[in-house]
Amino acid sequence: MAERIEELDFSKKISKKELMEVLKKETSRIHMHDIMLASTYIQEDAKYMQSGYRKEFVETFTKAFINRFKDIREDKKNYKGYINNKKLQEFLEVLDKQIKESNINQELYFLRLAKIVSIYTTFILDASIHPVGTSFPGGFKLKFVNNEYICPVKEKQMNTPGALCRFCVSKQDKTV
Repeated sequence: MAERIEELDFSKKISKKELMEVLKKETSRIHMHDIMLASTYIQEDAKYMQSGYRKEFVETFTKAFINRFKDIREDKKNYKGYINNKKLQEFLEVLDKQIKESNINQELYFLRLAKIVSIYTTFILDASIHPVGTSFPGGFKLKFVNNEYICPVKEKQMNTPGALCRFCVSKQDKTV
């Protein structure tokens, strides 16, 4: 059994249960100090956003980050089924490239933690990477309507090299 995400054996089908066990092991190595450093990066990254939007963005992301780690640690569900290995490999390639290109210590912490959280939401929960209620420029928010995640920026971000939108289960908000 893999101890780390990088040790997963992509030559065989990976069950959600196996991936969840690896994510739990990964989160057991994360400490509050790591989350605080990642939170510092979120604040720094948002410094050029409009002030009202920035405050809400930082609060939403920081709270979601902490809650997701708590969720992963406390999650006792027995997930059925298998993940899409090819999709997870592509997902990891994007994230690993960002980690390798990171020059700032706080950004590195953020990316390592975001990797765990985004794998959990995308491949275990089949949920949106961004939390419901996340605000985007223009006053638009990520919504959950009729059992679907509705994102106001998905189509605009689909071809952005570092964006994970192409892996996210959300659908484009057609009203935007």
